[in-house]
Amino acid sequence: MTTYLGIIGGSGLYDIPGLKNGKWTTVNSPWGTPSDAILTGTLNGLHIAFLPRHGRGHVHSPTTVPYRANIDTLKRLGVTNVVSISACGSFRENLEPGDFVIVDQFIDRTFAREKSFFGAGCVAHVSVAHPTCTALSAACLKAGQTAGVTMHNGGTYLAMEGPQFSSMAESHMYRAWGCDVIGMTNMPEAKLAREAELHYASIAMITDFDSWHPDHGAVDVSDVIRTLQGNGTKARDLVMALCTDLSATKTTCDAGCDTALTHAIMTAPDKRDPALLAKLDAVAGRVL
Repeated sequence: MTTYLGIIGGSGLYDIPGLKNGKWTTVNSPWGTPSDAILTGTLNGLHIAFLPRHGRGHVHSPTTVPYRANIDTLKRLGVTNVVSISACGSFRENLEPGDFVIVDQFIDRTFAREKSFFGAGCVAHVSVAHPTCTALSAACLKAGQTAGVTMHNGGTYLAMEGPQFSSMAESHMYRAWGCDVIGMTNMPEAKLAREAELHYASIAMITDFDSWHPDHGAVDVSDVIRTLQGNGTKARDLVMALCTDLSATKTTCDAGCDTALTHAIMTAPDKRDPALLAKLDAVAGRVL
């Protein structure tokens, strides 16, 4: 099975030199309307699909992003690997604005989002002990280094509900928990990608130090905007390098991303809800 790379991120990623046969594709999902149409094409011979997480024009808040529809839509397109690229705050002095972090762990503090494709009528439990794909994360690290980005390998992402930023007390608490970066969008995205048996990697683009930092109040908004714009350019360079480096052939995943549902479904076959099973055709078709 050939690799088909999905990128979930912001508007700076759509204008990539060398993208061939680019077109915006609408894919229907039984889980609702995705954030936007998907830009499909090929880059250095690799099939890619760009999904604007917040929609073009930033119409979705972190809470209203249709996470289930987004992941289901990518799966229906044939995407095998998903790279999430998102702006984050930093909890560490050595993780500076403009740096990128390859996330390998999450703490999920969101509370107002649907977090699973499964439920009453078809119950399933997947492991997210190691929520990202080690092979795809390693490829992202290498691509970032090739692109000249200051990369940090490994980090814990605190996912907060938002849309407000954290208080100073919360920021100090998350630092004490051992978190490295904070954002609002990687959960339940990572959990749903695992349920859909997709290889998932997360790249945190640091824009600022969170409210814990003594100089936080002195940061000018224009500085953050400049960092955001610079990060967009770096992300484009990283994606171009990643498309060059990724193998055209997908092999068995040592982390088990593509077999996550093998023993996950608990509901007896004769007790499963046909209506829910119909919605799960793309996500869980391999085991159903």
